Amino acid sequence: MIIGIDVGGSTTKIIGIEGEEVKAPQFITAADPITSLFGAFGKYVYDNRIDLSTVEQVMLTGVGSACVDGDLYGLPTGRADEFMSNALGARFRSGLSRMIVVSMGTGTSFIKIDGPDIAHIGGMAIGGGTLQGLSRILFHTHDVRNTVGMSMKGDTSRVDLQIKDISRSEIPGLPEEVTASNFGKADSDAAPEDVAAGIVNMIFQTIGSAANLVAYGTGIQDFVMIGNLAMLPQSREVFDRIERLYGIRIHIPEYPEYRTAIGAALSYMHRA
Repeated sequence: MIIGIDVGGSTTKIIGIEGEEVKAPQFITAADPITSLFGAFGKYVYDNRIDLSTVEQVMLTGVGSACVDGDLYGLPTGRADEFMSNALGARFRSGLSRMIVVSMGTGTSFIKIDGPDIAHIGGMAIGGGTLQGLSRILFHTHDVRNTVGMSMKGDTSRVDLQIKDISRSEIPGLPEEVTASNFGKADSDAAPEDVAAGIVNMIFQTIGSAANLVAYGTGIQDFVMIGNLAMLPQSREVFDRIERLYGIRIHIPEYPEYRTAIGAALSYMHRA
């Protein structure tokens, strides 16, 4: 078994790969990356009754991996570049040879895969961190699940200015429900549920619009979305609208939140 571990600031995601099979992905959250890493590894080994002698290699990636020196529990331990891990994890079982990987983490990064060539082409400061920060400021919660739950009950049309709000006649190529301005119609007494819906919608629309510009610059039309944000209930709905508007193809793979950990494990297999 090859074990891949994506160590974040407080959340660690861990998977095992045997052959082509992904084994029991798990994550754990703790106060710091070291506690999170060792807690995740111990829980993973215990829950899956893994004999450590069957582990060939452990591969670490993510911002928290720099906090770890030496080997993990005496097992051979390596480090994998995070962008390369994103790319390899997103490409795994995708059936695509040309794609843009959109890693929606704290911020969002774009990685181009063109056959054997992999390159990080840029990023943006909008992502899960945006949702977390605005949740703390506006709703006084440190748990984004509260904001996501509120957003499911909200209506973005009550806070977002749409094309139909500013144009009496149809604009070619722009359906009337397309957003003209995020929060352009919001009042000071807007319902919290509508504000929450507007925040989630704004984040996904911003990422989708950036993907469209990347498509123009690269000629690549396939985008593979990975990271925790891909798991939000609204992601598929918003990205479906983005696809129809811009004519690009957006894919959300199985285990999107674990793709970086999968890629870390695969990076060792590619070296071997």
